[in-house]
Amino acid sequence: MTISSAHPETEPKWWKEATIYQIYPASFKDSNNDGWGDMKGIASKLEYIKELGADAIWISPFYDSPQDDMGYDIANYEKVWPTYGTNEDCFALIEKTHKLGMKFITDLVINHCSSEHEWFKESRSSKTNPKRDWFFWRAPKGYDAEGKPIPPNNWKSYFGGSAWTFDEKTQEFYLRLFATRQPDLNWESEDCRKAIYESAVGYWLDHGVDGFRIDVGSLYSKVHGLPDAPIIDKSSIWQSSDPMTLNGPRIHEFHQELNKFIRDRVKDGREIMTVGEMQHASDETKKLYTSASRHELGELFNFSHTDVGTSPLFRYDLVPFELKDWKIALAELFRYINGTDCWSTIYLENHDQPRSITRFGDDSPENRVISGKLLSVLLASLTGTLFIYQGQELGQINFKDWPVQKYEDVEIRNNYKLIKEEHGEKSDQMKKFLEGIALISRDHARTPMPWTHEEPNAGFSGPDAKPWFDLNESFREGIDVEDETNDPNSVLNFWKQALRFRKAHKDITVYGYEFEFIDLNNKKLFSFTKKYNNKTLFAALNFSSDSVEFTIPNDSASFKLEFGNYPKKEVDASSRTLKPWEGRVYIDE
Repeated sequence: MTISSAHPETEPKWWKEATIYQIYPASFKDSNNDGWGDMKGIASKLEYIKELGADAIWISPFYDSPQDDMGYDIANYEKVWPTYGTNEDCFALIEKTHKLGMKFITDLVINHCSSEHEWFKESRSSKTNPKRDWFFWRAPKGYDAEGKPIPPNNWKSYFGGSAWTFDEKTQEFYLRLFATRQPDLNWESEDCRKAIYESAVGYWLDHGVDGFRIDVGSLYSKVHGLPDAPIIDKSSIWQSSDPMTLNGPRIHEFHQELNKFIRDRVKDGREIMTVGEMQHASDETKKLYTSASRHELGELFNFSHTDVGTSPLFRYDLVPFELKDWKIALAELFRYINGTDCWSTIYLENHDQPRSITRFGDDSPENRVISGKLLSVLLASLTGTLFIYQGQELGQINFKDWPVQKYEDVEIRNNYKLIKEEHGEKSDQMKKFLEGIALISRDHARTPMPWTHEEPNAGFSGPDAKPWFDLNESFREGIDVEDETNDPNSVLNFWKQALRFRKAHKDITVYGYEFEFIDLNNKKLFSFTKKYNNKTLFAALNFSSDSVEFTIPNDSASFKLEFGNYPKKEVDASSRTLKPWEGRVYIDE
């Protein structure tokens, strides 16, 4: 590969070219039949991930935790949660990952910790404790008519209600942007930052990890004084804290400091990958985060494309959208890196998103497989580091018709309770909420991985175990690893082809630049070109159940059909008609 001086983003790095497979440890593989996935379970399936074509694994938090938010509430950064195994089990997993030629990425959750963490226990013990300022403690704004303390400001928790919790012992509130028992760490305290780096980062670097996915990495720097947020949602007394917490005043300084800590700590020459979950940011801010010369993050996750069709006021209020809206939002992931020294990511699924076929394809029995393959063609063709979430490679779909009581997510449970109290069980608000969670709840991604079609637990646990969360019934319809491995036309086997195609043409698939939409307003066709030196890639993707016409740029005969989701024998490369949910990728060299 020759690097273009006009495109510094094409400088090769392992973490740019890697396909990264995300593992949700609770739901991946249970090795001891206690109903929970674990480290040894992951180790037993590494060859499967390698064979798929992935180059790295990222494991969601496996640290010691009371599990108020599925491990995103950490009580000890240096200890594996005993249900998942021991630290030695984790070190053995890191070693096996490396022996198979893959990288190991861990989750870094350092905006907040658990209220069970020793740091918070000390901070909570008295107003004069040295760690008091490691968290955000504030006196009540006042007291209401019933004598109840009023929170210090109007910030809303991401999980509903006030972002503050009152502590009876010291008669002050602490800030927690997420669950009640997830206090936010105060990054303004230098001692706190140093402790975070040493415990959450240094410990795992010393044990050989190759990178970090940084949870809510845009929230560490709050606006000084924690003022009220502007009133955007007039129906609520609680307002989004984003204007006061997202991409805050010292956020770039903090990331540069963390990056320097990582570079100083690693002595063996390995290049550490960092990918930040940065929610929402302007292109200019994304460039600041990911410019190689600034030493902040390697790449970031942006939510623009996964938020399409949801209300900015409340995620579970669905709003209409068209394919054009999604195309534009998806391109926001990578267009800003064009001609810069920045980098980004490509993804549709993770532990916080529903299943992409249900969301952006067609999960009906007749179109599930072909639309799942179409999404694979799209992802394999886009510029950036590709992330796949467990089960996505099977074409997993959302579970269907579950009562709200079966959902596990703290966010769902909190919001259900608040809506029920405020509006009632039969209200329009509740109806909209239930419709919303059926489509976009993150619980759809968290059900146990189906390894076989065996009853009752699909090979995730032994038949006598009770999994921590109900399985998606789709394993009975052949959506499982064993059945799909044996079916040459399965989504799983197609993903293997897609990743081989991506690697074989990595110059233009991974590093391609100058992305341009074709026929952007088309409500069924997603079509684009991108370049790499003298190569051009052209993709035509039919996001509908109808046949769709398309045109090749300049009607050039030099474009060669390289990849698609229909069997080759069924495709006439010279035809300009796409079948339902058909995707084609042509390359002109």
